[in-house]
Amino acid sequence: MFIILPDPPWCQGPIRWYTTTTMRAMVLDRQGPVESSPLQLRDLPAPTPGPGDVLVKVHVCGICRTDLHVIEGELPEATLPLIPGHQTVGMVERLGSGVRSLKEGDRVGIAWLRQTCGACEFCRSGRENLCRQAQFSGYHVNGGYADYAVVPESFAYPLPATFTDQEAAPLLCAGIIGYRALRLSAIQPGQRLGLYGFGASAHIAIQIARAWGCEVYVSSLREAHRRLARELGAVWVGGSMDSPPEPLHSAILFAPAGELVPPALRALQRGGTLALAGIHLSAIPPLNYDQDLFGERVLRSVTANTRQDGLDLLREAAAIPIRPHTQAYPLEEANRALHELKKGTIAGAGVLRVRS
Repeated sequence: MFIILPDPPWCQGPIRWYTTTTMRAMVLDRQGPVESSPLQLRDLPAPTPGPGDVLVKVHVCGICRTDLHVIEGELPEATLPLIPGHQTVGMVERLGSGVRSLKEGDRVGIAWLRQTCGACEFCRSGRENLCRQAQFSGYHVNGGYADYAVVPESFAYPLPATFTDQEAAPLLCAGIIGYRALRLSAIQPGQRLGLYGFGASAHIAIQIARAWGCEVYVSSLREAHRRLARELGAVWVGGSMDSPPEPLHSAILFAPAGELVPPALRALQRGGTLALAGIHLSAIPPLNYDQDLFGERVLRSVTANTRQDGLDLLREAAAIPIRPHTQAYPLEEANRALHELKKGTIAGAGVLRVRS
């Protein structure tokens, strides 16, 4: 049975079709600190897919530091009310008109980049991550902290059978961004790579770098994170401000801490690159040109991802294979999970179990 309802504020577009089926969702009405439990569990009408879209029955959804930035207002242009989440894994339950590449029952993932214009100079040159009209899951459009989510067919990732749902979830953002950051850091097989911060993304990036034969040096604030780095093959592990014992060919800053930029640049050998992998970063202190940049050191940011990044990461992750370390929480405990992410007490990646 179908009914037409006036468009609720958490949905986009004029009027949409909804089934009488309801879904559970963690909804953000107002941005604020996660300590205040800003997400509220609600029953909402379950959406149906529009033309070119698929409806996904969500099994799990990873939690991400970007979710924290959205929820706490460090990314201020969120569409509210909002269902967060952009590391979504589930099964295609229904097809919108015109869908050709997917079928009901396919397991797919939904990542951060959800839609682009397809026509601008960035989209036409293979740099769709820079599209100014891009939409992002769990930021501009409802995400995966719910029983159901909708995504355009062309932005749904078929997932390798190698990974369980819980293992696949962090690959869809932590994995993809870590992979793009590795590429932009210009690291080459066998070289020395520094990782600053060792959360969900870094713990996947180190596994890729090790598969490439790189020596990995990790600087991290948390002892639990340093312990995991050692388990995953880091040749040296130190505190967040400690200097690696060898000059680095490349480095990636995963921690959202701008004060780490100068010491990370100084740890590079001449011609090295520091890639900034976060979507948000605190203020960078003034740089000393001679000490921090001279010698053709490169400082560059990482902005979102392309679909090709996602496809390449999933293929390589399955071939290695990557084994994400995860900690699971029930959907209704999303606030607690995010609070633990903020405190740095999750070793690896946090994942919300949506399907019981």
